[in-house]
Amino acid sequence: MCARRFLGFVFVLTLLVVAGAFAIYEWGGNVLLKSATPQGHFEAAAAGSGPNYTDLSSWVARPGVIDDPSRWLPKGITPASGDAAVFYIHPTTYLERDRWNAPLQPGGQTEFRTQLFVQSQASAFNGAGLIWAPRYRQAAYGAFLLDSGDARAALDLAYGDVSAAFDEFLKQNPVGPIILAGHSQGALHLERLLRERVAGKSISSRIAAAYVIGWPISTTADLPALGLPACAAPGQARCILSWMSFGEPANPDLVLHSYESSAGFLGKDRKRADMVCVNPLTGTKDGVATTQHNPGTLVPNADLTTASLIAGQAGARCDNGLLLLSGTIPALGPFVLPGNNYHVYDYALFWAAIRQDAEERLRSWHR
Repeated sequence: MCARRFLGFVFVLTLLVVAGAFAIYEWGGNVLLKSATPQGHFEAAAAGSGPNYTDLSSWVARPGVIDDPSRWLPKGITPASGDAAVFYIHPTTYLERDRWNAPLQPGGQTEFRTQLFVQSQASAFNGAGLIWAPRYRQAAYGAFLLDSGDARAALDLAYGDVSAAFDEFLKQNPVGPIILAGHSQGALHLERLLRERVAGKSISSRIAAAYVIGWPISTTADLPALGLPACAAPGQARCILSWMSFGEPANPDLVLHSYESSAGFLGKDRKRADMVCVNPLTGTKDGVATTQHNPGTLVPNADLTTASLIAGQAGARCDNGLLLLSGTIPALGPFVLPGNNYHVYDYALFWAAIRQDAEERLRSWHR
């Protein structure tokens, strides 16, 4: 895939899916509902029609996949070969409304978007180990707009595929360290995976780190159910990182209104100031960092023919559960959402820091 195609679309396509990631918190109104809600009702999949994760074709990335997009690196980054097995769940890439769940092999622009996300986000972890990124029957964009039986069934089907892929991932990686990562819809499914497949299980001792990015986690109402604490120190192993990026002045009302009125996994009320914020530049919960702590933001050039890692541009500090940006933020593109919401760039802003963080937590896991 040429650099122009990759970099020219990756930031645009992230914008297209971000509304879906946060629409569950009442993003948008009636016009958005009518234009994005899938047609008809959810239809249960026929028995045996799900993905077969023993086949390479059911994976976007894994050992053995030809032209694995997760192995991409920006110029100047030296390849590394950590021994972790990385399980990464991509965000929403299906933007049609003809059904509640995407086909497993959708082709066209959905496939193109899926490849781009694995290439631009999962690549941050390829220094820590080999990446496994499953194809799954992701919930369509509109499934995030409604709290309905159809929407819940669509999300359950998507998670069922993710869980089945995790089974094969564990079968192929029966020992050794594991890194878990996701973004947007992928982070939502990762939360459930932590609750149901990791918390209280022996596998929890294998988790070097879990990156639950771009989806809110309540420290008191959600985090204890995930089985791992928020990362309190750089290099700490067996912990969770989570953040939501905003410029200043930040106004997260659009994405957090319903969050604040909902109950968490433990039945307690969620509160905005109680959200987990682990600063990727410090590796610590509620951390503060200046621009000099940022080893590199992934920035496209003016004509989008290439991308460079530019160090020392964006600082960040955790404040009331949000990750607030400082410094001169690079020109990433015109896709900052209302309220100075930089969700589109949660990975790009801190790409090099995420890479370093994962490798250090892996070393700590071994120690």
